[in-house]
Amino acid sequence: MSAAVFTKYLSDSRRGLIGWAVGTAMVGIVYASTYESQKENTASLPEALRQSLNIDATAAGYLHASVFGIILPLLAVIYGVTAGARAVAGDEESGQLDLVLAHPLTRTSLVLQRFWALTVGAFGIAGLVWLGLLAIRDSAQLSSISPVQFLAQCVNLALVGVLFGALALGVGSVVGRRTVVLVVSAVVGVVTYMAGTFAGQLDADWLAWISPFHYYIGGEPLKNGFQWGDMTVLVVASAVLVVVGLARFNRRDINV
Repeated sequence: MSAAVFTKYLSDSRRGLIGWAVGTAMVGIVYASTYESQKENTASLPEALRQSLNIDATAAGYLHASVFGIILPLLAVIYGVTAGARAVAGDEESGQLDLVLAHPLTRTSLVLQRFWALTVGAFGIAGLVWLGLLAIRDSAQLSSISPVQFLAQCVNLALVGVLFGALALGVGSVVGRRTVVLVVSAVVGVVTYMAGTFAGQLDADWLAWISPFHYYIGGEPLKNGFQWGDMTVLVVASAVLVVVGLARFNRRDINV
């Protein structure tokens, strides 16, 4: 199978991808660099208050709650959704998809190659985040977190971006409308994030198991390293979304 679509897709999106990678890495570096000052502020709080709020003042706890808990996964999800929405639905709405498929190229090959390009982009972004955090690891007082633990969390960051990219690509393959893709992806993202975040407070731990964010960070890779079971769930879920979308895409008429 020719990889022309894969390379063309990456080539056409190289500037945006570089911007995403550099921007996401810089956001991670800037917020991670504030750990020392945040640690001092936390230390000034009464012990009883820290325990009642379940505040973890360690480097891993700080990055888990803020940098990798909110900011970076949000950026990863946005990247995945925008890339996945453009992969099929964006080209279909613009009328370019039928021109691409006029070449000796199957629909299956088109979808899979664009999904792999999206995946490479997600891992490229996460890889630069990892390198950036390693660069400031000692100066930002983050040396208690090993390079392997940082890598484990960054791999999970890439996987959650890939999952939402697969969701957007799958929905786009089914409906062919970019607006629908963005709305569905946004709703799924918000609902599953809330399910993963508030499951404990609602005394409904089962809600966390339907949230991709639970598998992304629930195993605390910054403390425990690679969580292979959680990673497998993210990979399998991504594959299922792509396969379901592809099954419908191969049977429907394309909007021209």
